[in-house]
Amino acid sequence: MMHKRTHRVMVRTSLLRYFVLFLFAVAIVGAANSFAATSQPEIPAGSNRVFAQVGSHEVTEQEVDSTIRLQVYNLRKQAIDQVVANYLIEDAAKKDNLTVAAYLKREVDDKAAADVTDAKVKQFYDQNKDKIAVLKASPYDKIKGRLTQVLRQHDTTVQLGKLIETLRASSDVKMLLEPPRFDVASNGHPALGPVDAPVTIVEFGDFQCPYCKGAESTLTSVRQKYGDRVRLVFMDYPLSFHAHAQDAANAALCAGDQDKFWQYHDALFADQSKLSPDGLMATAKKLGLNMDKFDACFKDNKYEAVIAQDIAEGNRLNVRGTPTFFIDGRPLVGASMAGFEGVIDPELASSNKPNTKTASR
Repeated sequence: MMHKRTHRVMVRTSLLRYFVLFLFAVAIVGAANSFAATSQPEIPAGSNRVFAQVGSHEVTEQEVDSTIRLQVYNLRKQAIDQVVANYLIEDAAKKDNLTVAAYLKREVDDKAAADVTDAKVKQFYDQNKDKIAVLKASPYDKIKGRLTQVLRQHDTTVQLGKLIETLRASSDVKMLLEPPRFDVASNGHPALGPVDAPVTIVEFGDFQCPYCKGAESTLTSVRQKYGDRVRLVFMDYPLSFHAHAQDAANAALCAGDQDKFWQYHDALFADQSKLSPDGLMATAKKLGLNMDKFDACFKDNKYEAVIAQDIAEGNRLNVRGTPTFFIDGRPLVGASMAGFEGVIDPELASSNKPNTKTASR
């Protein structure tokens, strides 16, 4: 009889190919849709050992650990997910009296092969030949075999993901690894929702950022779904390569002096072509602001220091792009509804409070 440890090693080896990242497939299939940013935590209290010096600046253990803490969590979670998947697949194969390889062939490979037909390959080629260089440079007959392989590799990852999701849903899997949680200095910033809401969402945003504009519809859906269970706080993080972002941030806070921050905020995201000084003044006039007060505030750059503090806070948290969110201190980059639900739902569950009320703007 095979030793259990040896058997598990062989099982892991058999599974390994199913967890290989198909780089070429991802490059082909996802060529037109990509956005990534990284967020890092604040420096925790602890050791002050100096690891390096840059001029007069000492690079301490605290600072180094803060830059890798979130990555360590993400790597651990990825590893846990893979180990859990290994056990789930091994158990499922055993229940069906199959080897792991035979089970995965049936549930993953065969389904991918059946899903990616010649017609679908040709359709993908026709729809993308003018968008993806490698397709544009190759006649269909010459690239058909390689393209079929690539699309089946991609579909294999999709089928594997569906399989693992199904197995996890029907199994008793509990994630006990706690995500990192960080303090964000957001007091006094523009906010929507009750002060005592069980969940607080802090956004680091840029009024000229197209991804921030895109996030607005998701944030509206979040507030509609969770109502007064959530509080939304906005902090400014104007990116240096956006020429009008700093002025827009200052103008929105000037509008806030007249209790119209959120109306101004919405107007800026509704039309990002009006972020020049003239456009910002026109928006203020359209919203019925006292133009003498707004003009003085805007021209004096009244909120320059406040915006600088927001940027410094974002840098302290290693915000690397916009929008970046902190939900009860848990970082979230990107703005999918599923991403918000994946953080908010556990937070609400831990607070033991319902999430059925509806908020109003």
